Amino acid sequence: MSYETIVLDKKPIATLTLNRPERRNALSGQLMRELYRGFQECADDDSIRVLIVRGAGGNFCAGADLNEVMDKTIMEYRKHFTVLPEVFRTIARMGKPVIAAVEGYALAGGCGLAATCDLTIASEDATFGVTEIRVGLFPMVISAPIFRLIGRKRGFELFFTGEMVSAKEAAEIGLINRAVPKDRFEDEVMALANKLAALSPTVLRLGKDALYTQADMEYFKAMDYLKEMVAVVSTTEDSKEGIDAFLHKRKPQWTGR
Repeated sequence: MSYETIVLDKKPIATLTLNRPERRNALSGQLMRELYRGFQECADDDSIRVLIVRGAGGNFCAGADLNEVMDKTIMEYRKHFTVLPEVFRTIARMGKPVIAAVEGYALAGGCGLAATCDLTIASEDATFGVTEIRVGLFPMVISAPIFRLIGRKRGFELFFTGEMVSAKEAAEIGLINRAVPKDRFEDEVMALANKLAALSPTVLRLGKDALYTQADMEYFKAMDYLKEMVAVVSTTEDSKEGIDAFLHKRKPQWTGR
């Protein structure tokens, strides 16, 4: 596929780059549609083991492109904001780990995108915020992933005030995994990606699916579901290979089956 607002580098450790640096990678309608197509393309490509999402030009994403959020009918707004939830669903369902590598600003919808990725590493000079309230909007869609990550009291404060926080605080409240020194940022991102790429893609897929599926289940129903998933994982070739490799003190050779 060809893209104008993203760059997709398809390797076993793939990179999807938001590429509107002149607008701090603001989420235009076209960018959101291309994000959806890019994530779908990665989901369908079995050669991709891990996907890294980042922004061009020193910023991750500054949120919605406000030039496009003016004077629409309610039906037009519904259509415009339909794509981002589908992007988030695709990240959750794509069956492989997605890492957000955040530099600069991750604001509003950009903060939501960083939070929705399975893992998020930020340069310590990055800035996060759900700032929509400042321009008379409210971060509706992104509240779903963010409120599942951070405490409600801090969540209400961030959403109601539009306050921005440092990468260090974002890590402390559970919005991201960790903030790292700028000079170690790239090494940390790739170290995590390589660690994930060395694991069984089949077991990672089944595990990721299980984690998202059980997240909002009633506790005892989750136990019943996860008991079944243990059995499913245990019958895969990679599971048998991993156990045999451990018992014989050798490196496992994953087949992805």
